[in-house]
Amino acid sequence: MTELVSYNEPKNVAEAPVSETATTDPIAGVDLVVLKVPPRNQCWDVWDQFKTHKGAVAGAGVFFVIVVAVVFGPFVWRVSPAYIDFTAMNAGPSWAHPFGTDQLGRDLLARMMTGGRVAIAVGLAAMIISIFLGTLIGVLTGYFKSLDGPLMRLTDLFLSLPVLPLLLVAVMLFRDAVAKILGNDLGSFTLIVSIIGVMSWMGMARIVRGEVLAVKQREFVMASRSIGTPPHRIIIRHVLPNVMSPIIVSATLGIADAIIAESVLSFLGLGFPPDFPTWGRLLYDGIEYMQVSPQLVLWPGIAISLTVLSVNYIGDGFRDALDPRLRR
Repeated sequence: MTELVSYNEPKNVAEAPVSETATTDPIAGVDLVVLKVPPRNQCWDVWDQFKTHKGAVAGAGVFFVIVVAVVFGPFVWRVSPAYIDFTAMNAGPSWAHPFGTDQLGRDLLARMMTGGRVAIAVGLAAMIISIFLGTLIGVLTGYFKSLDGPLMRLTDLFLSLPVLPLLLVAVMLFRDAVAKILGNDLGSFTLIVSIIGVMSWMGMARIVRGEVLAVKQREFVMASRSIGTPPHRIIIRHVLPNVMSPIIVSATLGIADAIIAESVLSFLGLGFPPDFPTWGRLLYDGIEYMQVSPQLVLWPGIAISLTVLSVNYIGDGFRDALDPRLRR
């Protein structure tokens, strides 16, 4: 007679290392062999579910290729994005310039890789700010009833503001002042990231608030309260770990929103300085020459579309993988 003791499904028993322990049943008088299987890490369950989402796997592969290209590409392709060659203006793709050149003879491949670094950096930095503010306000409003009313009215106020006009006004008002302190490039980056992050936390706050309202009624949270555990300790040890799933999904999707927002600002001429290449700025510069040299808008448009689409597919994959109801 064999008894299987495991925290996982029976199909995982043969894959995990097991140890046999011989015992004797005092009633039946037969020997029992207990196979003890160590509990499986939850990360492997999430990865197994993520792999079943073909779009998410493809999106992760495309995003990985883009990140590797923009981070390590300049070390391989050593052409300066600012080098001007008047003899090769608006040239098509060639061995010397695989993506062609712009209206001043600058290499588009080098400028695309530089713009990709900026786009991904803006997306990650703005996402961190948005997640921090959204999680903080969501946890406070969900756990402390006295703060629910004022903070949620503040959230509704931010939701009622038109995002794009407010971004344009804020950039126009504070760009010169921030540039005097931090310089043109760093000042523009800091201002754009801060504005995008501050204007995109509201959805996260609402999601986290709903999850916290459900988690704080669970038995382990009520037991911690009954023994006098301080609220901050309950939030850190019990509440936050149980609301990480929607935070991770929203963080992934927030990267795509930030990249689009930065591209829109640069396309409208209010993003980074004109001599600083970004994907949105490359689109803005190439509009006048679109009929003569379509590659000026084709490559930046493809890069923005692939990046945003791949990040959205990754977010969908995480949403399905982190939902216990969809686990197979």
